Amino acid sequence: MPRIFRHGPHFGEEPPLTGRRGSGTVFFSHCTLRCIYCQNYPWSQEHAGADCDSADLRAKFARMAAQGCHNWNLVSPTPWLPSIREAVEPLIHNDTHPPFVYNTSGFESQETLAAYRELIDIALTDLRYADPRTAAEGSGTARYVERAREALAWFWRELGPLRTDDEGLAVSGTICRLLVLPGHAAEAVENLQWIARHIGTELHVSVMSQYVPVHLAAKHAGSWSRRVTESEYGAVTEAVERLGFDNGWIQPLDAAEPTDLLGCKMPTGAGAVGELKETL
Repeated sequence: MPRIFRHGPHFGEEPPLTGRRGSGTVFFSHCTLRCIYCQNYPWSQEHAGADCDSADLRAKFARMAAQGCHNWNLVSPTPWLPSIREAVEPLIHNDTHPPFVYNTSGFESQETLAAYRELIDIALTDLRYADPRTAAEGSGTARYVERAREALAWFWRELGPLRTDDEGLAVSGTICRLLVLPGHAAEAVENLQWIARHIGTELHVSVMSQYVPVHLAAKHAGSWSRRVTESEYGAVTEAVERLGFDNGWIQPLDAAEPTDLLGCKMPTGAGAVGELKETL
């Protein structure tokens, strides 16, 4: 039985997902990673949330569609995929159901993704590290780099570039988020170079400055306990331009932090959260 922390329209995602009426987001408890800086640690690692059966989960999706949400956004769905499929199966036979957003850290297996392909219309996936040692320190697994790059390549093969409708809303395709980490901005640049070589600059990238030293990072030695500097972030944004990435979004370095968008301060239950990002 899946456990859910919060659900409702989300206005803090990338513009083609948020639109005017929000992304219909379900924040699932548990995660495939154990990041020391996780903003969502109350439910990703401490398992906060409420269990719900298939009928209840189905009703939540149906309610968000009725509210006009532009998609069904599955945040960290991997541990609950069998239950999610059971819940939405009666709904996805309806040709008018909104697209699914598979919102993931990127630490996925291609076999699992292929087995639940019908739940993936739009990939919103991360690429955080380029060095296995950093991945082990920051997220508890040295295998992240290999797995996340393989997952991104799989999403690209299956879904291709981001496609939008006449209103600019995402219909299908791939978005890759790059969270710039303090002390490790060079790894974000290296990942941009990897993308340019192995996938291409047509991919929509979302460069994010929103790292906050919360959870275990607040007391961690080294760069994990601070914010990203202007020079670090500038090196990444310069690489975006230099490598020719014209599609995507760059979050301002001094972007405001809505309290309800910072996961560890987000209340449980139902309701809208967030605000729009700025485009490239």
